[in-house]
Amino acid sequence: MTEKESNKRGFYITTTLPYVNADPHLGFATEIIRADILARYRRMLGDDVFFNTGTDEHGLKIYRKALEEKKDPQAYVDEYAAKFDSLRTALNLSYNNFIRTTDSHHIKAAQEFWKRCAANGDIEKRQYRTKYCVGCELEKTDSELEDNKCPIHPNLTIELIEEENYFFKFSNYGKPLLDLYKNRPDFVVPEFRLREIKKFVENGLEDFSISRLKSKMPWGVPVPGDDDHVMYVWFDALVNYISAIGWPDDMEKFQEYWPVVQFAGKDNLRQQSAMWQAMLLSAQIEPSKQIFIEGFLTSGGQKMSKSLGNVIDPFKVKEEYGTDAVRYYIAREIASFEDSDVTYEKIKNAYNGNLANGLGNLINRIMKLASQEGVKGELASNEEILQGIFGKALENINRFEFKKAIDVIWEEITRLDVYVNEKRPFETIKTNKEEARKDIVYLVSELWKIAIALSPFLPETSEAIQTTIKENKMPAALFPRKL
Repeated sequence: MTEKESNKRGFYITTTLPYVNADPHLGFATEIIRADILARYRRMLGDDVFFNTGTDEHGLKIYRKALEEKKDPQAYVDEYAAKFDSLRTALNLSYNNFIRTTDSHHIKAAQEFWKRCAANGDIEKRQYRTKYCVGCELEKTDSELEDNKCPIHPNLTIELIEEENYFFKFSNYGKPLLDLYKNRPDFVVPEFRLREIKKFVENGLEDFSISRLKSKMPWGVPVPGDDDHVMYVWFDALVNYISAIGWPDDMEKFQEYWPVVQFAGKDNLRQQSAMWQAMLLSAQIEPSKQIFIEGFLTSGGQKMSKSLGNVIDPFKVKEEYGTDAVRYYIAREIASFEDSDVTYEKIKNAYNGNLANGLGNLINRIMKLASQEGVKGELASNEEILQGIFGKALENINRFEFKKAIDVIWEEITRLDVYVNEKRPFETIKTNKEEARKDIVYLVSELWKIAIALSPFLPETSEAIQTTIKENKMPAALFPRKL
């Protein structure tokens, strides 16, 4: 390790782990692209980023799906894990760890975590009777149901579970959780989600089941010391956030990166910001660094979900418009904190209006002139660019305000387009070559800054612009207009 490498700061980012009971959809693509934007930005700042994602492969929902398709559960999850990992290429993702909850190291870590919570007196066996949504893999109270249906999975029947289970003593952690939220007011972002989870905790916590009888549901991590039970999927899966960075075997690596910045949807608020944090406290591990809670995607006014069958396929969008078009739409057209409605038509309109007619057209106009006249720009360093207007804009990424960050870049794209229209260097080059060449130098120099600022959002486009400027050549059409 060089001295420069040893001085880098560890920065840990993770998505949630999607269930492998259906193909990837745009909802998870939104989460992982946003996490990738933050990862790329933190690397720009010089951080040593550990970016984790993966797949959640245990639980009743997956077990039933495998049986339905007449497949061995392991073969089933292997097939779907590969589909999720293929997002890496399709969406140009920079994660450096893909964890699967069927990995042997993760299973051992989950069992060790169980032992530590048990040693702390927070696990006990008792009778369990509850209403249960298989879609959420969560217990449901009557107040959470609408006409005895889960509002998130209204097409699924609420099941009644009655058996002996192990429970985690969630009720022991009301005050510690409230203290955590009070002492760290930015622990959950946005602030209204922090208020929501505080209210949930203030209303009183009920212990939750963390095991299932193996005779009824064998697809899970074995409970240490009890061959009759497997771990409840949420207990097992949440441990991935620490097993991914070496816990408990490689504590040097763990301490280098922990705590973590987590990305999650609003249907994960309770699990990520309360249940998981209580579990960490029980195991005497520092809580997470921060949790970003996103809104839902809707399509035609309905929540986009696999169970409702109204999902938008990110692979299909990528094939039609290109990787950076998907990344652009997610960064700029989808709200960070509120729900957003997405349709294929909206994606097409945004592509034509802001990429084909906007950025793509500007690159073509500037570089056509530059290459024809042999004019090169003055290329600022990344450090210089980060100290200017784009540096201030990109700081919004740390606050998960992706639209605010990329909006500033597009304002500069619009400003340069106006500059070209007003200065008209493509005409003045014939009458005042010196003045026109100055304008071209300025335009190329500003386009270079835009390219660097775009790198967390549209890495392929950023690289293509930089190459075009360095080689001073006419670019290929980056965003051909779609009819």
